Amino acid sequence: MLPELPPLPALTRAEAELIDRYLEAADLLGRVNPVQGGDTYRSLRAAQALVGKAVALRDALALMHRRGETELHAETLARALRVLDGERRTARVTLPPPTDR
Repeated sequence: MLPELPPLPALTRAEAELIDRYLEAADLLGRVNPVQGGDTYRSLRAAQALVGKAVALRDALALMHRRGETELHAETLARALRVLDGERRTARVTLPPPTDR
């Protein structure tokens, strides 16, 4: 059985679109991240898909701006990202801590 997740905070449709597109791009960046290992073909495919996701992310932000949503409510958006496993998904984009040798 799946764990009980906290509810998503109230988001506008455009904010929800922004969060979804951001996480999709982060997932692909994690697949491209060279410190994650893997083969070049997998990274190449992710990089190719990233182009389309970046356009979708840009479009989500442009829509927010056109609708007069000129401020990103960081606390609310961070709560939404946490509910959607954003910490794990974006951690794949960063460098791991150095290993002691």
